[in-house]
Amino acid sequence: MEKKRALYAGTFDPFTNGHLDIVQRAVKIFDEIVILVAVSPTKHPFMTTEARVDVLKKLFAHEPKVKVDSWSGLIVEYARQNNIASIVRGLRPTGDFEIEFQMASMNRKINPDCDTVFLMTSEKLYYISSSLVKEVYNHNGDVTAFVPPLVHEEMNKLKK
Repeated sequence: MEKKRALYAGTFDPFTNGHLDIVQRAVKIFDEIVILVAVSPTKHPFMTTEARVDVLKKLFAHEPKVKVDSWSGLIVEYARQNNIASIVRGLRPTGDFEIEFQMASMNRKINPDCDTVFLMTSEKLYYISSSLVKEVYNHNGDVTAFVPPLVHEEMNKLKK
């Protein structure tokens, strides 16, 4: 039987506890999850692509079902090239649905063999976003409740 593989893509700048929640739930559904650090030419990340990939590899070193990679092209093209039939996306009750639905529809048009699976963000984490975490962090606020400890350590290395 063929493995059920899924792609969980984002800039993950930084990777939050909300992202972690989605991955932990997705590994219960799929045989393999590829966390794909998306490289966006329009964004100016706080952490380098290499730093984000490295911290995610360390964070999930104990989880054999999780692989980590990076990509600067279309996510659906990565899925096509790597025979991945599902894209996992988290949905928050903060207006995500419209943009996520539009993106899923476009992806399906580009790659009809790839479906998007939406997971609702945990009610305890729905307010967390990478943008807000960076904002709080850049104002010397405490973000330890919003990111995994390993990610917080990496953020602190960059601030020095």
